[in-house]
Amino acid sequence: MKISPQPPTIEQGGAHPSLSPRGNANLVPGIAYEGRLLARLSSRSALASDFQLLMGRAPGTSRGDYRQAVLEENCLARSSTSARAKLYGELKGRYLLDDQHPLFAAFLAEWRLLEDDQGRMQLVYVLFALNDRTVAVTSCEWLFPHLRRSASELRVGDLESFYRSLGKQGHPEVSEWTVKTLTRVAQHYLASVRDFGFATGGTKKIAVRPSPRPASIRLILRALRLAGVSQFGIISHGFFQILGISPGEVVDALSVLNRQGSLRFRMQADVIELSF
Repeated sequence: MKISPQPPTIEQGGAHPSLSPRGNANLVPGIAYEGRLLARLSSRSALASDFQLLMGRAPGTSRGDYRQAVLEENCLARSSTSARAKLYGELKGRYLLDDQHPLFAAFLAEWRLLEDDQGRMQLVYVLFALNDRTVAVTSCEWLFPHLRRSASELRVGDLESFYRSLGKQGHPEVSEWTVKTLTRVAQHYLASVRDFGFATGGTKKIAVRPSPRPASIRLILRALRLAGVSQFGIISHGFFQILGISPGEVVDALSVLNRQGSLRFRMQADVIELSF
């Protein structure tokens, strides 16, 4: 596809400058500029290990496969029906679990090409952030600078302060969170990024800058297209910050993948070619 460039769709002002205001919240909540930040993580962390185990057990040929695997086959080994139902609901809220949803379908297309666990966990993290605006905002605005600094410590108190600032600046819904909710969201977010491989440590967590995998970058590209971002907007989009890639480095990252044969990217004068 060849198109002439348009001005980048990255919002330059406001409380969340890294996400596009052109996003479709119904398809890709993490990229949508409008919408409330949810405290979904106040109950549990990302449940990354459970999700990966489910993906290995369920055929995934219809939306009912995941539900049956959790509720009827008890593939995640929960002791009661109510515990299984609660877990399924939380997994679905985080990861969609719907083959008919275009974002989850895009994830599945990349998941099925991967074999290594680290690559798959990074891909799950991308899906997690794409489907949860709170995770996306936190990762793009708060975690990103830590990923860029060597041995940067991730502190619950610092993240709590970040959320309080969001509540005052552009997300009044965050100011409505109780102190307990705010703390639990911060704790579960940090536990999640550790589980995904973006941090090490127990009580003291240290940020780890990832090595972006082609599958993860392609999933972001697919999601940006679903969200209605133009080709020119894609090549400088802030969502790549969740992988430690600044907007100014997106072109270089895509060029590397082009040379590797992981996608096709060419930028010449006022024409951009991007296919994957």
